[in-house]
Amino acid sequence: MEGMMGHAGMAAAAVRYLRSVGAPTTAAPTTATPATAATPRPALRAVREDERAPLDPAVFRAVLGHFASGVTVVTAPAQGPADSPAGFACQSFASLSLDPPLVAFMVARTSTTWPRIARAGVFCVNVLGAGQEELCRAFAVSGADKFAGVTHTPAPVTGSPRLAGVPAWIDCAVHAVHTGGDHLIVVGRVAALGTDPDAAEAGPLLFHRGTFGRFSA
Repeated sequence: MEGMMGHAGMAAAAVRYLRSVGAPTTAAPTTATPATAATPRPALRAVREDERAPLDPAVFRAVLGHFASGVTVVTAPAQGPADSPAGFACQSFASLSLDPPLVAFMVARTSTTWPRIARAGVFCVNVLGAGQEELCRAFAVSGADKFAGVTHTPAPVTGSPRLAGVPAWIDCAVHAVHTGGDHLIVVGRVAALGTDPDAAEAGPLLFHRGTFGRFSA
């Protein structure tokens, strides 16, 4: 697991980036008649330490673990000569919109990698293929040099690391960041994307009930 970071610091990093690119950090005001006005939504927040979680976390994980997902590595470029690229393993990734082209991934508020991606303002989603379990494990640890021995090239638009041998990659700029309990929902606008047909032949790397697997037709 990655190191702890305060919610306020995590949110501040996201807001600083959004302001720097001129993106709105609050919803635009709207007008509505009493008949169409929506009921105000409560502010989202994580469960405090002195509160009881509504569900047993172990049961929650066990049930949701039945949903098989693909596995990705989200990367961002170094931000200076003394800096190194950032990256973490992520299974909470999905396509979001075709017009405009948007994707999304979810990251824990406690992640120490996310603030580095937020500062970069860009990222590349590397979709892992069958046989890349060790690559996934390398990016799932905290505190180590995740890129040691990993071959990568700059993605064409953002320069984020595009890992060698992945079946597909999606090069993005951070479009929006939303709160989601103890996670953040990061929306990326797709700037470029592509596939490696040779790598794709082996099929995707899957994660199901705590173990890796592969697709079999």
